Amino acid sequence: MTALHAAGLPEAAIRARARSGAAAAFPDVDSYGHTLFGDEGRPVGDPLDRARLVPPVFVPQRLEKLIDLGREPLFSDVDLSTVIGGFSAALPVYVSAFGSTQVASRDLGTAVARQAGRLGVPMAIGENIVPVSGYGRVETEEQRSLLRRIEAYAEHLPDGLGGLVVQQSTEDADAEVWNLVYSDPRTRGLLESGRLGFELKVGQGAKPGLGGMTVLPRGEAAALADRFQLQDVFGPDDPRVLRSSSPGTFTDEILRQQIRLMRNNFPRARVWVKLPPARDVAEAARVAWAAGADAVTVDGAEGGSGWVPGLFPAQVGLPLHECLHRIGAPQGCLLASGRIWEGARAAKALALGATAVGLGRAALLAADEDPEAGLTRLLECLALELRLVTSALGVYTSGALTPEDVWFGPTTTAERVPQPTEGHLHG
Repeated sequence: MTALHAAGLPEAAIRARARSGAAAAFPDVDSYGHTLFGDEGRPVGDPLDRARLVPPVFVPQRLEKLIDLGREPLFSDVDLSTVIGGFSAALPVYVSAFGSTQVASRDLGTAVARQAGRLGVPMAIGENIVPVSGYGRVETEEQRSLLRRIEAYAEHLPDGLGGLVVQQSTEDADAEVWNLVYSDPRTRGLLESGRLGFELKVGQGAKPGLGGMTVLPRGEAAALADRFQLQDVFGPDDPRVLRSSSPGTFTDEILRQQIRLMRNNFPRARVWVKLPPARDVAEAARVAWAAGADAVTVDGAEGGSGWVPGLFPAQVGLPLHECLHRIGAPQGCLLASGRIWEGARAAKALALGATAVGLGRAALLAADEDPEAGLTRLLECLALELRLVTSALGVYTSGALTPEDVWFGPTTTAERVPQPTEGHLHG
């Protein structure tokens, strides 16, 4: 073979595509089911990571706390309790929606649900579970079914805390997932205690503008051919095929009417709306709040744990800090996710307008490390860090953080940081 110098081009990637064709647009298919995807190709140190939290010299709210306590306040005096999309929570943290994600033979979804329930942390269950693993009405579906995840959460939930939100996508709508959950006697306890909600999935961070994608055995996928697009991306002789779903079609009126339909059909359930990191994310959030959504969740492009074409994480969608900048002062409960795993990044998102932050990939990794206590320990550390930085900023609730607490430095102009205004909500 003649040697060819590819100056300025990613030669290894080009040669891989020449060998594998369309399959090279995705991660290695042999790693499917054994690896959490979605974090490949992202620039190291995005603006939210590079931004610094900047404590003030003068701290009038600390003085108020001192007078109230009769002593100098400590970081342990920070109250992190809040209301997240209509649910009471001890921390401004929820488990962000992930669907049928599994790693090898371990059902991480159930492990996360069990720990999140024990902690009283609100949790969203992602789409695609019913088409892939079933609802749970027959014995063969029980282990990884939607109902098993719901039960794992509910059976450990303490009184007065937490809430479960079931997401539905275009394909889930065909399976009538919300109707199944709302009418199931086994969810009655959640419904009667006001701790059941439904989330309309408009999009997600890892692949905005695309629907769900999974890799399925060829024989299993054949039964889904009438509802999903199937492609021989990995070659005609490979036993696996790519299964893709529609992203759904939305206009402002369609979104408005869908939320109203949810409120009318499921009057006792909370209504959440999940938005992708789209250029009109602020307009979509305003429409959702005006239509009566209890919470709007937004994934930055950093979010996502599922099967995704490699170019999307690196080159498609707005990063979380830009989503928060465009939304500005929220008109309702704003929930933010996108590579949240520690207290400082969480504090920055809260300061920029979020009511709470979502753990997606981080929750899965923690459960993979320890299915019984990994998420619990992760949240213990995050809560400690969040109390430390909140106290350092001179305030004693997470809702008191403001954009003034965040400095983006000389690489980002001052106008990129939302300025504090009246109506900045954290509830």
